[in-house]
Amino acid sequence: MTDSKNPGEDKAWEILGTLRPDAVCRAAAVYFDPRSGSYRIISFGMDFEVSLQKRTISSTAVGSDLLLGKLGSFFRLSVLWYLVHARDIDCTGRVVKLHTIRGGEIFTAGSHVLPLEALAQRYAKNREGFLQKGQRHGGRTERPGDASVLLYPLPRIPVILTLWLEDDEFPARADLFLDSTCEIQIPTDVIWSVAMTTVLVMM
Repeated sequence: MTDSKNPGEDKAWEILGTLRPDAVCRAAAVYFDPRSGSYRIISFGMDFEVSLQKRTISSTAVGSDLLLGKLGSFFRLSVLWYLVHARDIDCTGRVVKLHTIRGGEIFTAGSHVLPLEALAQRYAKNREGFLQKGQRHGGRTERPGDASVLLYPLPRIPVILTLWLEDDEFPARADLFLDSTCEIQIPTDVIWSVAMTTVLVMM
């Protein structure tokens, strides 16, 4: 279970509490339990409960402790602002990289750079390990690169992680792709949180 200790999260809780649950459910592709006053959202194949009354996010799913604990700050921010901002819009299937989205150029340097190099090194010669890790988090195999997995950190935010294995000429390489609608669904800084969470889940 996690609770908010961040002003950005507190603001999201405040806004979320003013929204009509039926509108949020339709826009974000989630469910609402009026008895408990909680939303149910699926992330990385796991069920999470977002309690408006307690202002907590919790889960009993195996593996959820990573998202609720070590990655909690990224995860809470992503879930809450997604529930606030999401729209009932289908994905286009057109993929984009993080640095190409509006305002995304700030994510090409410093602490904002995704640890894709570390991810590539971890699975440099282990295609099956990469795919199995993705499948354990609700992902499915895709075709690009030597190995790709499609993950759903949030219901309307698909993320593709692609791995090119190490060979005699080139080191291993990994890349992350988002559907072009991500800019409509959530703010740019939240897109980064979603992307960072996705990479770290696969580490």
